[in-house]
Amino acid sequence: MPLNIEKEVAALRRMTVGQLRDRYAEVHGEPTRSYHKQFLIRRIAWRLQALEEGDLSERARRRAAELANDADLRLRPPPRLRLAEADHGHVVTGTLNIPHDQRLPIPGTMITRDYRGRHIAVRVLEKGFEFEGEKYRSLTAIAKKVTGSHWSGWLFFGLTSLANTKRGEA
Repeated sequence: MPLNIEKEVAALRRMTVGQLRDRYAEVHGEPTRSYHKQFLIRRIAWRLQALEEGDLSERARRRAAELANDADLRLRPPPRLRLAEADHGHVVTGTLNIPHDQRLPIPGTMITRDYRGRHIAVRVLEKGFEFEGEKYRSLTAIAKKVTGSHWSGWLFFGLTSLANTKRGEA
């Protein structure tokens, strides 16, 4: 008698997670670690269909094994932020005023520094910085461009002291 997959899936949806785990072990021949109802329903339905209509070819199985060996697989899905649940459906609109970083001089100011015989001059913009005619989002990017290695832009240009940075006050 041919398998009616729609009836099987409907029956699986009425089962509890415990019953699905038992059914999974029955059709797969091994127990599962999962307690995720939808995952169990899909895997059981797939297995029933594969048993009824035929499984993957040996060539396809080998290729899948090759791909699986190269992949970094997760055992659990990543946690999700539930923002919609956190605000209980309330939507707040308005202007978000991001305060100006007090460590920075006002826009239009020139920040200068001498580095290995080279005079570095950076103009502070409303959003970002200008150095040698190019715009940068951060002082760190400029410091990296000048030195060729990673530097804290704040430290490179002397806008904060090393002691404050170590204490977490920068």
